[in-house]
Amino acid sequence: MESDHTGDDRCSLCGSPVGPATEDRGTAFCSTGCRDIHRTLEADESSSSDDTAPAESPSRARAAGDRSDPTHERGEDRDGERTERTFFRIDGMHTASCESFLEAVAEGIDGVTNAAASYVTESIRVDHDPDRVSKTDLRDALSTVGYNAYRRDEATAGGDGDDESTGTTRRDREMTGMRKRRSEDLFELRYVVGVVFGSFLLVPYVTIFYPVYLSAFTDWWMLQLYEDAFGTLDGPLLLPLFAGLTGAILYLTGKPLLRGAYVSLKLRRPNTRLLAALTIVSAFVYGTAALLLGRNDVYFDLTILVAALVMGATFYETAVKRRAMNRLTDLTVSQVDDARRLESDGATTSVAVGDLESGDRVLVREGERIPVDGVLAEGSCTVDEAIVTGDSLPVTKRAGDEVVGGSIVREDAAVVAVGDRTTSSIDRLIETVWNVQSADHGGERDGDALAVVALPIVLVAVAIVGLAGLLRGATATTTLLPMLLTVIVVCPWALDLATRISVGQHLQAALDNGIVVFDESIFERIRNVDTVVFDKTGTLTTGEMTVLEAQGPTDLLRAAGALEQRSLHPVATAIESAFVGDDSASPADGSVSDGDGSGGPDRPRTDGGQADHERAHEITEFRSHETGVEGVVDGDRLLVGHPDLLADRGWSIDRTIADRVASARDSGRIPVVVGRNGSADGVIVVGDEPRAEWTETVTTLHDRGVETVVLTGDDRAATDVFRDHPHVDHVFASVPPDGKTAAIRRLCSGGRVAMIGDGTNDAPALAAADLGLSLGSGTALAADAADVAIVDDDLAAVDRVFRLATAARRRLRQNLGLALGYNAVVLPVALAGLLNPLVTAAAAVACTLLVVANGSRPLLRS
Repeated sequence: MESDHTGDDRCSLCGSPVGPATEDRGTAFCSTGCRDIHRTLEADESSSSDDTAPAESPSRARAAGDRSDPTHERGEDRDGERTERTFFRIDGMHTASCESFLEAVAEGIDGVTNAAASYVTESIRVDHDPDRVSKTDLRDALSTVGYNAYRRDEATAGGDGDDESTGTTRRDREMTGMRKRRSEDLFELRYVVGVVFGSFLLVPYVTIFYPVYLSAFTDWWMLQLYEDAFGTLDGPLLLPLFAGLTGAILYLTGKPLLRGAYVSLKLRRPNTRLLAALTIVSAFVYGTAALLLGRNDVYFDLTILVAALVMGATFYETAVKRRAMNRLTDLTVSQVDDARRLESDGATTSVAVGDLESGDRVLVREGERIPVDGVLAEGSCTVDEAIVTGDSLPVTKRAGDEVVGGSIVREDAAVVAVGDRTTSSIDRLIETVWNVQSADHGGERDGDALAVVALPIVLVAVAIVGLAGLLRGATATTTLLPMLLTVIVVCPWALDLATRISVGQHLQAALDNGIVVFDESIFERIRNVDTVVFDKTGTLTTGEMTVLEAQGPTDLLRAAGALEQRSLHPVATAIESAFVGDDSASPADGSVSDGDGSGGPDRPRTDGGQADHERAHEITEFRSHETGVEGVVDGDRLLVGHPDLLADRGWSIDRTIADRVASARDSGRIPVVVGRNGSADGVIVVGDEPRAEWTETVTTLHDRGVETVVLTGDDRAATDVFRDHPHVDHVFASVPPDGKTAAIRRLCSGGRVAMIGDGTNDAPALAAADLGLSLGSGTALAADAADVAIVDDDLAAVDRVFRLATAARRRLRQNLGLALGYNAVVLPVALAGLLNPLVTAAAAVACTLLVVANGSRPLLRS
């Protein structure tokens, strides 16, 4: 049912203006797609209302809550005060504890009304009163205890004069830009310097102390000489050397570890960082006290080993993430940074998009992207809006029509009058993605979950030892040393090591399989997915127009292909590819270049030469229409295009061709009629073919117990092949981008949802889903919004993502178990009274080697 609504009406599903809307039982929708989503999902919710709904993830609840608050969009808080939303990239976020800590820091600033952080995307969103606290003040406040904050818009543009950031995705530009200005290089330097100094300090251990400690297990005369010579030490003499160097190494190499422990204590939330910090600090204090007492059981080596091993694992994890980021540099860029402003005298001036003002006129040439939203000021042109709207076919725009920033002018040039908002739809999509990403909290690592259980055990053990010493009448010193030794023995510090090594190895395994994973919690999230939502165009289909069928004389089809070479429309490109032979395709003498007299593809040459295809087929006239092309080829007048183009000119179309046209339309494909000298003599069927592997992918998901949903902006006829598949649960057609995001939110309220897409218009939905996956054919913004980027344009990789998640969980649990091997070795030795630094060092090294060796095995079997 169609109904006219005022411009103030909004779609009940996605909130878009409805205009002439679709109604359902008095409820207005902007499209039939939104109406169908509302009907279907509302019915599903009603049928399961008696069941226990799955608990919504905190990140999803927060994201939904934020989006439902319109005051943020108006720049006001609930009390009517003016607020501004600023996004920061934070260097140094590694755990969920970092999120809570930085949120607490931000919300403690006067003038801040709300903050949401995500270590998954290393970002924080802050709502603040700009009159009370500036962006610079926020940045400085968030740059605390080793964290470094940068505004996301400055990070991608190089901010502060740093224009050396590289990469084509925003995420990549942020990372490379920050590395030019911040601490990754410093982190590497600190780690290397610490390890080098630590190696020097371990020399006396290997040459002197370890032989002394080994004498406790054997009576070999050579070792007894060491025992006699170094059984006691001159503590005051050695203290400055050992304690000073170890302290410096602890600061240089272990500072990030200590910071993580500080955040853990501040939030009263135990994590593996705290366990490792307890061990190295206890070993350092024990060694210092032992030296002062003249004892030789100094555990400075354990401090160095644990700090170096744990931070080495962190460095490895960071390096793998960096390599993964570098795999995305071949993705396309959807943003336009500069515009060609048209002056009153007809000249053009290149200006930054940010410098455009409302009312300016911008010249956009054929093949270029429109920089900002606006209105076509004059003439007409064909525009491809797929990147924003998801529609797979270009549309014709005339003077007075609105145009979308980020779309591509396919034919003719466009003069665009800049609108009131000097931004593009791409910019607003980016902000929508940032809004959702900043509320995308990472899951708690399995190691951190174990730390919550382990820390009380350690503290209880220490308390028991201390209490036993006091009951025996021991002095403070003789009580302190056993308590510190208890921490060294009982504390499972290797959980941090195993977690970080596992994460790095899992991310590397994904990378080796052509999958870029941005956060290790994704492996946990993918295992809990209940529903996978596919975009159609470019995801379930190839995303490229191809000729599927053709009917007509061969010479006519080849002539049509030669004529279509002069058009940039995707359908024309498909026809050209199918019917123009190698001898006449691909002009070799510059016939499609500008500025050299050769003209463009739709313009005659002025240099007297002929393009290759013109030598094969003599084209003496060419004219482009809104729905096709016209020209004279080899002396025959041809019309190639929509059937209405021929009908409007009085050309005849026989019943056979008309029936074939109707059949193609019913199957969701595009019929192109080819006419010659007044009558239709052929028909070419063009379409976007489903990928060969789509059925196997959907079937595999069904076998895993996962529901499949298809969302597309195309009409219903184009989705019949998917609707007929028994393992596709729902297909929603004619869904606008905002409707896709709304559908994802609705689905997320009933379970865990993964979204798979490739277009910029899919980016908000990818970010809103519990898990977003982008294909290698996708745009840069889609990759930025996704949690997983499949590097190759391979839909079958979706199944590999699920298999990797299962294997990664199994491997992580194995490594965590091996990490406890350190405690399993040193605890019985300590109970036997034979513990010394040699035992702890050997156990630490052996534990590390076991974890690394186990993790190095292939994660997936061939």
